Amino acid sequence: MTPAARVQAAIEVLDLVIEAARSNGAPADRLIADWFRPRRFAGSGDRRAVRELAYRAIRACGEVPQSGRAAMLRVAAEDDQLAALFDGSRHAPAPIAADEAMAASGVAPQWLMDRLAASGVSETEAAALLDRAPLDIRVNTLRAGRLTLPEGAERTVAANGWRYPPEARIEQTPAYASGAIEVQDTGSQLTCEALSARPAELVIDLCAGAGGKTLALAAAMENRGTLVACDVDRTRLSRLAPRAERAGATMVETVLLDPNREIQALERFAGKADAVLVDAPCSGTGTWRRNPEARWRLTEKQLARYVETQARLLDMAAGLVRPGGRLVFVTCSLLDDEGATQAQGFLQRHPGWQALLPALPAGTARRQGIRLSPFHDGTDGFFVARFGCV
Repeated sequence: MTPAARVQAAIEVLDLVIEAARSNGAPADRLIADWFRPRRFAGSGDRRAVRELAYRAIRACGEVPQSGRAAMLRVAAEDDQLAALFDGSRHAPAPIAADEAMAASGVAPQWLMDRLAASGVSETEAAALLDRAPLDIRVNTLRAGRLTLPEGAERTVAANGWRYPPEARIEQTPAYASGAIEVQDTGSQLTCEALSARPAELVIDLCAGAGGKTLALAAAMENRGTLVACDVDRTRLSRLAPRAERAGATMVETVLLDPNREIQALERFAGKADAVLVDAPCSGTGTWRRNPEARWRLTEKQLARYVETQARLLDMAAGLVRPGGRLVFVTCSLLDDEGATQAQGFLQRHPGWQALLPALPAGTARRQGIRLSPFHDGTDGFFVARFGCV
C-alpha cells in the first residue's frame, strides 16, 4: 500500500469505529482485524501503519467525530506531511477543501470532562489518559524458578513488576510460554497487593473475569488456601482454568454467578472469607490508554448503572467477610462516582466497617482510598479502597 492508500484505509476503519461507538458495537481492535482479513494484499507494515493512523485520530478527537475523514483531517491539520497525502490519486483520500469541516480536538466528550474536573482531575492529568501505555508484566513466583527475563525490562514499584516498551512481544517469549510471567499493568498489580492475601486464607475474587487478578492473588498466597474466583460471564470465567494451569495455580475454585442471584451461589462462604476483592465493573476511564474509543461509548445513563452495580456488589461482599476480615474495592476509573463517593456510601450503609488506607508505594490519597493515574504514577487509572470489618 502507498502512504496515501494507508491514510484512506485508516479513514475507512475510523468510519467503522465511529459507527460502533454510536451503536455499542465491536471494539476498535476487532474492527481493524476484521477490516484487514479479506485484504490479503496488505502486509504487516501496512497493518501496523493503518492501525497507528487510526488510533492517532481516535486519541485526537474528544467528541465522537462526524466521520472517519473528519477525524483524520483533525490529525492532518497539525501534520503537513499527512495533509499532503490527501491528493486524490488512486486509492488516496480526496483533496482537502478549503472550507471542509474537521473533527474537534479534545480529551473526551464535555460531560465526561466536567465529571473528571469535579473529581479533582485536571485537564493535563486527563490528557495523560490518552498516552500510549507501556507493557507491564508480573513475575509469577509460582513458576519463576531460575527465570531469565526477556531483554529490555525495567523495574516498577510493584513487588514483582517489570516494564517494557509498548511494542515488546512478550507473549512470544519462553518466559511467557512457561507461565513464569503474566502481562499485567503495574496499577492492577498494586490493587492486588492492597488485599494482602496470605497463604492458607479463604479469599474471594468477586468479579474475577478472565482471572488476571486471581492469578496474582494465587501467587501471593503461595498456592495455599482457598481462592474462589466468581463472575457472571461464563465465557470470560472459562478462560481462567487454562490460565491457572499454565500459572501453576491449583487452588483456584471458580463459581459462575447468576445475575441478581449471586448471594445464593455464595451462601456457603457467608461470614467466612478472610478477604474479598471487588474489582467492580466500571466506566473504564482509567484504561483509555489501551481503549481510547471507550470514551466515545460511555453515556451518563451507563455510568449510573455502573454506580448502582458497584454499590450492590460492595453490599454483597460485606456479607462474605468474617469479623476481623478485609474487603478491597477497586475500579479502573478516576471518577469519584465510582471511587471516593462510592466508598463513602459503603461506609454510611455499613457502620460496622472502617476505611483502612492501603499502604501502596504509589498513588495519591483520595478521601477513603488511593487513586493511581498515568500522569502521576505511570499506571492505568485506578481507585482502590480497603475496608476492615470490626
